[in-house]
Amino acid sequence: MNDDPSLQADASGDDPERDIRLMEKVRAGDEAAFRELVEAHQHRVIGTVTRMLGDANEAEDLSQQIFVRVWKSAPRWEPTAKFTTWLYTILRNLVFNECRRRSRHKLTSLDAATDDEDHPQQFADGTVKQPDTTMLDEEMQDAIERSIQELPEAQRMAVIMRRYQDVSYEEIAEVLELTVPSVKSLLFRARTDLREKLKKYLGD
Repeated sequence: MNDDPSLQADASGDDPERDIRLMEKVRAGDEAAFRELVEAHQHRVIGTVTRMLGDANEAEDLSQQIFVRVWKSAPRWEPTAKFTTWLYTILRNLVFNECRRRSRHKLTSLDAATDDEDHPQQFADGTVKQPDTTMLDEEMQDAIERSIQELPEAQRMAVIMRRYQDVSYEEIAEVLELTVPSVKSLLFRARTDLREKLKKYLGD
């Protein structure tokens, strides 16, 4: 067994030794090893893509594309970095491409949109009872997800990897092709922006 601490399973469930073993089999065309690899990592991939895109259905489709890319690229894979770093890099490329495609589509749609000023403004009914604590918690969670969606894509990716996937600063830096100080600066700006957007929920 390898005693290198960098190749030991960590608290997030990563098992670099297993990943290397499976990828060596996948590189040789072993479909069973590929299925095992997918099962080990699909939760993190789907979760990350869903939060990046804000659409669970599209996340499923893009996640499949990510693993197809893993299979097709396996012959060129070399264990020079953690498998998860390589996986997140594939994810980053495909997700960023999709974000940019959406951005272009959104601009086109806005150009063609009609003016909403013709529609009467809707006001909240003051007689409606205030939401209970559960509803307020759900509202805040929705606000957090919306605010994350509004971050620039690199900030969004860094926040999701750090907050939801517990990825190290070093690995985030490799995936985003930045230095560790740059990642920390990116996260600081993102958190500052999120605090500003969420201040009505956070109080003083």
